[in-house]
Amino acid sequence: MSAPAPQSPRSARRLAPAFTALLLAAGVSLLTACGKEPAPVAAAPTDPNLVTAPEALQAQLKLAPVGSVPVSETLRVAGRLDFDEQRIARIGATVTGRVTQISGQLGHEVKAGEPLAIINSTVLGEAQLTFLKANARASLERNNVERAQHLFAADVIGKAELQRRESEAAVTQAERQAAEDQLRVLGMAPRDIASLASRGTINSLTPVVASIPGTLVERKVTQGQVVEPADALFTVADLSRLWAVADVPEQQAALVRTGQSVELDIPSLAGEKLTGRLIYISDTLNPETRTVLVRTEVENPDRRLKPAMLATMLIAGKAMPKLAVPAAAVVREDNNEHVFVQVAPGQYRLTPVILGAEAGGVRPVQSGLKEGEVVVVEGAFHLNNERKRKELEGS
Repeated sequence: MSAPAPQSPRSARRLAPAFTALLLAAGVSLLTACGKEPAPVAAAPTDPNLVTAPEALQAQLKLAPVGSVPVSETLRVAGRLDFDEQRIARIGATVTGRVTQISGQLGHEVKAGEPLAIINSTVLGEAQLTFLKANARASLERNNVERAQHLFAADVIGKAELQRRESEAAVTQAERQAAEDQLRVLGMAPRDIASLASRGTINSLTPVVASIPGTLVERKVTQGQVVEPADALFTVADLSRLWAVADVPEQQAALVRTGQSVELDIPSLAGEKLTGRLIYISDTLNPETRTVLVRTEVENPDRRLKPAMLATMLIAGKAMPKLAVPAAAVVREDNNEHVFVQVAPGQYRLTPVILGAEAGGVRPVQSGLKEGEVVVVEGAFHLNNERKRKELEGS
């Protein structure tokens, strides 16, 4: 028997589709005979982060390319409120003695010169007696000089005698001045000293008075207590303006300058923020905490702020060009931050990004975006809701 003639390549190509169809039909018949349905062909998976905006939603979206804008790095440091040291006075006794009366009460508003307590001092009484003696001697010597001048004019005494009496008068006048100065040191006012010299009556009672107007914020004395000039008995402070101070870590000290804008976050104000400027940066470093003290002023007309309140100080650094997106473009999803990047007209992809803290309404881009990429800067929230709706329909 002769071998079959070989087929040409063209004939084989014509038979291949028919042969493939025959095999598929045989396979289907076999599966049917076994009681099994053919497995459906799986559809291509869709990207859950890709969303196409409907025409109505597209009109609400605002797009903008990612670019560099001036961004100020914000330094966040823990701080506190404190007294304005230029508006506070710690008041003590001017003389050793016993407290006989206390009129200053905590929290009361006081005026400059208002008595806060009365002290009975034997030291003051002795100083007044010394002054009265010196005053009497000085007055006597002045009278002696006047008589000597008349006698010298009448050629009754010589010039040497006149000069001796003038010298004695000068000495007694110096003693009187020294005694008067001592009374000033002990707290007597000039008008009280003049009254003492004219009346000649010793008064050993002296008041402790407020040296500035303000609020009495501290009292460290009780009636009957013996006090000395070194003791601080009362503290009066003007609370209409306070200081906010913070300790900047040594590594970040180079980022702060006087005049920089400051934002204060005070927990007791329930989210309200105060603004100001740095007015002081310490020239020395605290060797124990390795920090630099900075300070700003806070107006407090309604007394809502209290010294020692906690406050977080947000210090805005120098503005530098940085890649950034508007804060309104950011969408939080699964506890991470994302933005919608345009991949085609009307089509957007939810893209994870890492951003810095908000400053001036923008968020610096640390990773996830490139310059020039177009992102949704308004309407991102609604676009994300549309994406979630499509995802639920698909599932």
